[in-house]
Amino acid sequence: MSIQSAINKELFTPRDERMLVAVEVSRRKRKRMSFLPTGAGGDYNTFICVSVTNTRPHQLLITKVKQFGGSSTFTKRTQWTVEKLRQVNGINPNKDCPEFDLVFDGAVDQWVASSSAEKCLFVQILYHACKTYWEGKVGSLGKVVRQRSQSAPLEVGAGPSVPSPVSAPRTLQSRRKSYVPPRQTEFINCQPKLTAEACTMNLVIFRCKVFMNRLKNRMVANKSRSPARGQPGQCVTGSTLGNVVHRMNVALGERGDKLSHAEDKTVELMHKAQQFADTAHTLALKYSK
Repeated sequence: MSIQSAINKELFTPRDERMLVAVEVSRRKRKRMSFLPTGAGGDYNTFICVSVTNTRPHQLLITKVKQFGGSSTFTKRTQWTVEKLRQVNGINPNKDCPEFDLVFDGAVDQWVASSSAEKCLFVQILYHACKTYWEGKVGSLGKVVRQRSQSAPLEVGAGPSVPSPVSAPRTLQSRRKSYVPPRQTEFINCQPKLTAEACTMNLVIFRCKVFMNRLKNRMVANKSRSPARGQPGQCVTGSTLGNVVHRMNVALGERGDKLSHAEDKTVELMHKAQQFADTAHTLALKYSK
């Protein structure tokens, strides 16, 4: 089971939430907080997670999760709603970089992701989750305002007093002025490929890069844990990693060829179906006369 699946199963599923993405991070400027319960040596891993509630109305949440050294469990440290997330700063809009900032109400967190691909995947999913959430929020608020404005004349004319023809428009105007659209999360210094509409291919590419980085890190960790056996052992480990990467590239290439072949077959079948439909239409016209 991957770390992301373990976090989702342990922390979010029991609370009726669904985790969308998680990224392992470290602070660019380390804070000294001696009162935190840490493991041996004070080592811990930090994850920033984005989740959504399953119950309506849906809530979009950003959660800081820690895993202390020597422990297999995860601890939820801080959680914010998306309304408190004011800004996401991608630091560099011209190239991939692992650094990013999250600006909340009264707090600024400066993070470094474990890789540029993980940061890009996190920002992309967070952007589209925020966009979907705010679009739904604006639509629901606008619906409430319209319902209130439609019921306003009835409220003015209710009761024994004589309704004033001028008070009703003023009431409507004041209610419309009182409606303030919600302040949405701002994304700055982010690459266009992270905030573009047609980004399905970019999402697949980022996931492949993240998988390859995690596989590489796992191989390196296994190599560091294994006892040193001289230079030949190191060569074998390096060759094994190279073989795994090569097999993954070959598998991705074969999958792409199969998808292209399936697409060609689909186009051919659509062309034959169109020809069959044209022939049937011609015969129907011929024998209908």
